[in-house]
Amino acid sequence: MPTTDLATASATELAALVRARQASPVEVTEAVLARIAAWEGRLNAFVALDAERARAAAQAAEAAVMRGDPLGPLHGVPVTIKDMQAVAGLPTRRGSRLSDATPATADAPLVARLRAAGAVILGKTTSTEQGWTAVSHNPLTGATHNPWQHGMTSGGSSSGAAALCGAGCGPLHLGTDGAGSIRLPAHFCGAVGFKPTYGRVPYAPVPNNGALSHAGPITRSVADAALMFSVMAGPHPLDHTTLGETFPGGVPTDGLRGLRIAYSPDLGHAKVDPEVAALVADAVRALEAAGAVVEQVTPPWGPTGPALEREIWGAAMRPFLPRDAAEAAQMDPGLVACTEAYRDFGFLQGHAAQGRRFAYAAAVNSWFEEAGFDLLATPAASVAAFPVGLQRPPHWEQHAWDWLVWAEFSYPFNLSHGPAVALPCGRTAAGLPVGLQLAGPRLADSLVLRAAAGFLEARPFAPGFSSL
Repeated sequence: MPTTDLATASATELAALVRARQASPVEVTEAVLARIAAWEGRLNAFVALDAERARAAAQAAEAAVMRGDPLGPLHGVPVTIKDMQAVAGLPTRRGSRLSDATPATADAPLVARLRAAGAVILGKTTSTEQGWTAVSHNPLTGATHNPWQHGMTSGGSSSGAAALCGAGCGPLHLGTDGAGSIRLPAHFCGAVGFKPTYGRVPYAPVPNNGALSHAGPITRSVADAALMFSVMAGPHPLDHTTLGETFPGGVPTDGLRGLRIAYSPDLGHAKVDPEVAALVADAVRALEAAGAVVEQVTPPWGPTGPALEREIWGAAMRPFLPRDAAEAAQMDPGLVACTEAYRDFGFLQGHAAQGRRFAYAAAVNSWFEEAGFDLLATPAASVAAFPVGLQRPPHWEQHAWDWLVWAEFSYPFNLSHGPAVALPCGRTAAGLPVGLQLAGPRLADSLVLRAAAGFLEARPFAPGFSSL
C-alpha cells in the first residue's frame, strides 16, 4: 500500500496489514506523521506532538512483529489522546495556562489499555480550557481550525481530535464528552463521534462534576469506533463507576431493518438552522429507506432539559471561578463569565438540581421502552461550523458564555448516561459537514453502533481529503 494511503487508512485496515506483514508499524507511523506535518500548521491540533517517542514505539512494535510475538488488536496503529487524560512523560494542561506543566508519571487507564493493545501514541490534542465549551479555542494554544475550512471552529472540547480525524491524520482519536464534546466536534469535522454508556470506559481520576464526563472514540468509521471502544472498555479499580463487563470488538451486521427509531427535529424546544434541519431530515429518510421504522415525535422530557442542564453544567464549572483578577486574566473570558454567572449558586440549589437530574435520567431511559422505540434520531447540533473566537454563530444572538443553545441535542445523553453517536450525513452549501445523532437508552451501545454502521453503509460520507 502506498505511504499516502497508510496515512488515511482505517484502523481495522492498518491492524490487518500489520498482522499480515504487508505494512510495518514504522511505515504506518511515518506516513501519519508526514500527513500531520503537512496539516498541523493549518489545524493547530496538538498540544504536544510526541513524534520521537512515537517512532520508538513503532520500532518496538515492528520488532515484535518480526519476532512473531502475539499482537494486540491495535498493534502498530497510531492514536492521539485528548489533553484531558494523562500520558506518561507529557503534562496534562487541559487547555489552561493555570494548569501544572509537570509531566505525568503514568498513563491514564484508557491510555494504558490502548498502549497494551499495541497502539502507537502520537501525542496530546487540544481541548478547550477545562473542557468548558464546545468551540475550538483556549488560552494555552489558541484556536484549532476546522479541516474543511480554515478559520472555522472544529468544535470542542475535543477540538484537536476531531480536526485531525477530519483531515485524515491517523484513524483513532480519543475524546471526552461532558455535554457533547465528542459528538459536537465530530459533527463539525465530518467524523464519527461515539459517546458510550457512562461507566463502559474508565475515566480516571473520576471528575467531581456530577457524573457527566464520558470518554470515547472519534474516528472515520463505525468499525474503527467499535474497535477502539472494545480496547478501552471494562472495569478498572481507579474508576468506581465502571461497569463489570468488557465490550466485544466488531459491529453487529444486522443493519437497520426492523429497528423502531423515533425522530425529533427539535426535542420540542431547540432552534435549528434550516440548512442543518433539511440535511438531517434527508438522513432520516435514508434510515427509513434502509429498513428502519421511523416516527416523528416530541419526547416529553425534551423541553425540561435546557434549564436543568444550565444548572448542572453551571455548578460543574463553578470550581474554576478565578481567585483574583490576575488569575482571571490568564483564563478564557467565556469560562470566567460562566463561573461569575454561577458564583452564588449554592449547595442546596445544586443538590436540588441533582435530584431533578436523576428524575430526568429516569424519564429519558424509560421513555424508550414505554414508547416502544429502540433509538432516537436528532440533529447532532443546530448549526454547522462558524468562525473561531465566537461562542455562537454570527447570525445567532450573541452571549458571553452560553454555547449550549446550539447544542441542545447532546447533553440529554450525558445526563441520562445513555450511548449516542454523531455521524456525518451531508454538507452545507458552503461545504461544511453536518451530523446526524443516534441515541439510545443506557447500555444500548451495541444497538447504537449497529444502527450507525447501517446508516453509513446506506449513506456513505466522502471525507473529501482531495479537497481539503
